[in-house]
Amino acid sequence: MDNKFIINPAEAEEAAKGNVKKMEEIINAPVQPAVKEGHKAGFVNIVGNPNVGKSTLMNDLVGERVSIITSKAQTTRHRIMGIVNTPDYQIVFSDTPGVLKPKYKLQESMLEFSEGALTDADVLVYVTDVVEDPTKNADFLARVAKEDVPVLLVINKIDLLKGQDDLMAIVDRWKTLLPNAEVFPTSALEKFNTSNLMNRIVELLPVAAPYFGKDALTDKPARFFVTEIIREKILLNYDKEVPYSTEVIVEKFDEKPGAIHIMAVVYVERDSQKGILIGKGGSMLKKVGMESRKDIETFFGKKVFLELFVKVEPNWRNRENKLKAFGYVE
Repeated sequence: MDNKFIINPAEAEEAAKGNVKKMEEIINAPVQPAVKEGHKAGFVNIVGNPNVGKSTLMNDLVGERVSIITSKAQTTRHRIMGIVNTPDYQIVFSDTPGVLKPKYKLQESMLEFSEGALTDADVLVYVTDVVEDPTKNADFLARVAKEDVPVLLVINKIDLLKGQDDLMAIVDRWKTLLPNAEVFPTSALEKFNTSNLMNRIVELLPVAAPYFGKDALTDKPARFFVTEIIREKILLNYDKEVPYSTEVIVEKFDEKPGAIHIMAVVYVERDSQKGILIGKGGSMLKKVGMESRKDIETFFGKKVFLELFVKVEPNWRNRENKLKAFGYVE
C-alpha cells in the first residue's frame, strides 16, 4: 500500500483487496534457494608448534591481515577465525596458539584453544618448518596422526633450504610421523605453493550451507583487532618478559562516520614492567601508540584518536578471574 492516508471507504476496500492479492502472490511464490546448489562450507583449523609461520599462512590464505605476526613465539594467544567467501564456498579458517607445555594458567588456556581445534575441524592443517625438531610436543602430534578428518602437512619456510635433497629428507621424516597426511612444502612468506594448498582445501570441503554471513571476514569484534595491533607493537618494541606479561583491553570504542576515538589500557604484572613500558618521559608508550594508531587507521580506513594507559594487575596470567575477564576462559 502506498504511504498515504485512506479517507474514502471505497478506496480503502480496493486497497485492502490489492494487499490480499499481493500477500497471496508472496505466499505462493517459489522459495528461492539461500545458496547455490552444491555450495561447500567447512572449518579448516591451522595448528602446530610456536613460531613456524601459522599466522603468516593464515593471512595469506584469507587474503586479509587477521592475525598479528612477529618473530617471537606465543604471538597468537586466541583462536582467531578468518572467513573466505565465494559464491561456491565458505572456508572458516582458524589460527591457533602454538602448542607448548604450559607454565602458567594463561598458557593452559592457550593450549585449550589449540586442542579444541582438533575436535571441530573438517580439514586440519598441521604447520611445521624446515628447522623444527619433529619430536617436539610429540603427544599433540600423535593426536593429529589419529584424526579421521583430512590432514594437510605444511612444511613451511622451504626458502631457507639449499636444495631438493634437503627437502626430501625432511618430507620423509615427517611422513613417518603423519603417514596419512598430504604434504605441501611451502613458503608462506614468499607465497610459494600456497595457492595449491588453497585449491586442495576447497576440494576437501564438505557440501554445506555457510556457517556465517557471506560478507563476514571474522568472528571477532572490531575491538579485538585493536587490542591485537597494540599487542603486536608491544611485542616488537620490548624484550624479555615485558611483552608476555601484558594484556590490552579496549575500554572505549566510539566510532563516528569520519573517525574512531579509542581508549585502551595495557595491563602489566609489576610496577617495574609499567616503568619499562612507559619509558623515560613516556617516550616508549608514545612510540607504541603512534605505531598502533597508523595500523588501526589502515585496518578501519578511518582517522583514529588513540589514548593508551598502563595499569598494574599483579600475577594476572595465573588468576582465573582475570583470565575470564580478558577473554581466555569461558
